[in-house]
Amino acid sequence: MANDEKRPIVIKRIKKVSAGAHGGAWKIAYADFVTAMMAFFLLMWLLGSTAKGDLKGISEYFKTPLKVALAGGSGSGDASSIIKGGGNDLTKSDGQVKKGDVPTEKKMITVKAATEELLKLEKNKELEKLKELKMSIENAINSNAKLAQFKNQILLDITSEGLRIQIVDEKNRPMFKIGSAVLEPYTKEILQEIGKTMNQMPNKVSLSGHTDAQPYAADRKGFSNWDLSADRANASRRELIAGGMDESKVVRVVGLSSAVLFDKADPFNPINRRISIIVLNKKAEEAAQQDGGSIEVDAEKDGAEKILGTSGVSPASSPVAPGTNP
Repeated sequence: MANDEKRPIVIKRIKKVSAGAHGGAWKIAYADFVTAMMAFFLLMWLLGSTAKGDLKGISEYFKTPLKVALAGGSGSGDASSIIKGGGNDLTKSDGQVKKGDVPTEKKMITVKAATEELLKLEKNKELEKLKELKMSIENAINSNAKLAQFKNQILLDITSEGLRIQIVDEKNRPMFKIGSAVLEPYTKEILQEIGKTMNQMPNKVSLSGHTDAQPYAADRKGFSNWDLSADRANASRRELIAGGMDESKVVRVVGLSSAVLFDKADPFNPINRRISIIVLNKKAEEAAQQDGGSIEVDAEKDGAEKILGTSGVSPASSPVAPGTNP
């Protein structure tokens, strides 16, 4: 007991530190972080929703020197700005249109304009088909050894009425027997080969016969180049049908004598003796069926030049020496 009385009394005092390892200091740091993130996302939202004009105005404001911004002067921007020298006035509505709110230009489409546009598209489509038919006929002639030698007498071009195919005379190579509508064998082959391609398009066909200005040596009273050209046009029509062309495609067969010369400069040129076949476009077809169609114009100014070697005509044919009308 004596020993116990002499033992010193030890008092342990534990000092408690408020908010130690698990205190509240981290909450302050977290609150600062959340505030910064909120400010960042708010800035991103503002940048995304602000119009381009607003952004430019803000940018110009911060680029403006402080002295100029406060006192105004050169480079201070709009004098009417509520901020002296602060660039563009951000309170203005000019240029402050949001994306998606920009008014689009209204295009008025009338029935007339829509119809004209549709007709234009149809015309272009029809023109492309006529060009394809032209190429098809050229290929058919070039691939036929017998016909290839006569290709200089076969002229193809696109006119205001459609695809025109002309078979012309040469001095020593006429299409018909002298003074008659009887076709030479090679002319029959040409017409029949052309007839095979005519059904590639639904368009109607017009035929016309032409002579030169040499008077016809009539063996019958009253018979003239008018009768001869008409007979030859009909003889050509029969050969086209024999080649496979649908008979219902023909809407016009005329004899024009020497009224429409191919070569105006030389009315006696054999090239004026020809058969003209036109695959009519829609407009010309309607005019022909209403008895208001106009004949093809072969001998307009520079008309012969176009066919004798300028662009858009193939194959080209050279003028030949004058001759008498067979």
